Amino acid sequence: ARALRQEGYEVETADDGEEGLELIRSVRPRLAFVDAEMPRMTGYELARAVRDDASLNPQPHLIMLTAGGQEADRERAETAGVDEFLTKPFSPSQLRALVRDLLGEP
Repeated sequence: ARALRQEGYEVETADDGEEGLELIRSVRPRLAFVDAEMPRMTGYELARAVRDDASLNPQPHLIMLTAGGQEADRERAETAGVDEFLTKPFSPSQLRALVRDLLGEP
């Protein structure tokens, strides 16, 4: 969040998956980060709920953050509707570049 705020992006955070889903539905961001393992609703469940919500149009880009870099984790994320998969640890510059790319910014 800090790295993105330093770049001038507005950042909202949630404490768990259910709160994250509510935040996505109310704020309607262009991009959302979801952690694979969150309390009350996993990132996979959140991604499926977002993708199944017809009222979220246009759909936000979803980036899955995870400590698990296994191919099965990546496939599970793609099946849930995640656009990008970022394995921890990652650098702030990687994060900023990915955000700029997804949002079509130079």
